[in-house]
Amino acid sequence: MKIPARDFFTIPNSLSYIRLLLIPVFMVQYLTAVEIKDYYIAGMIVVFSGLTDLLDGLIARKLNQITEVGKLLDPVADKLTQIAVIICLMSRYEKMWIVILLFIAKELFMTINAIVLYRQGKKLDGAKWFGKISTAVFYACMTFLVAFPSIQPTSAVGLMIITAFFLALSLLLYGREFFRMYQK
Repeated sequence: MKIPARDFFTIPNSLSYIRLLLIPVFMVQYLTAVEIKDYYIAGMIVVFSGLTDLLDGLIARKLNQITEVGKLLDPVADKLTQIAVIICLMSRYEKMWIVILLFIAKELFMTINAIVLYRQGKKLDGAKWFGKISTAVFYACMTFLVAFPSIQPTSAVGLMIITAFFLALSLLLYGREFFRMYQK
């Protein structure tokens, strides 16, 4: 299947490219941060990345620019951004391993089931509401941890628990979706 060149250069896909380019910028900004303003800048990068994630989907639907490239590019940019944030935060927060384990479990589960179902001619039709909420909670909590490194340890753990809860909830609800798809 040949993909038209114009599908690579839509506005939504350009936003995904920007998100991909922001990953190393964020990581360098966070990992070399010295002053509180450095952490604020890193936090703003995460917020900007999250907003472009939201906007690319809205723009794609509004301007009818949904492409196969975008269907692949958007979640890849999203997951790579989330992985970068988690990796950076692991350098500061010992309990971040809980979030990364749930994140990896969810993404492996989603990927394996998507591949198996695709081979059966079935496909999950885009992100579900609970996946979107989980992503929004992830960005909100992790941005707070990025931007405010002097947060109280109990508050930091609380934000990680909230994130982990929504990751686990998303995993369970996607599990239910996949189960239904296998039943068809």
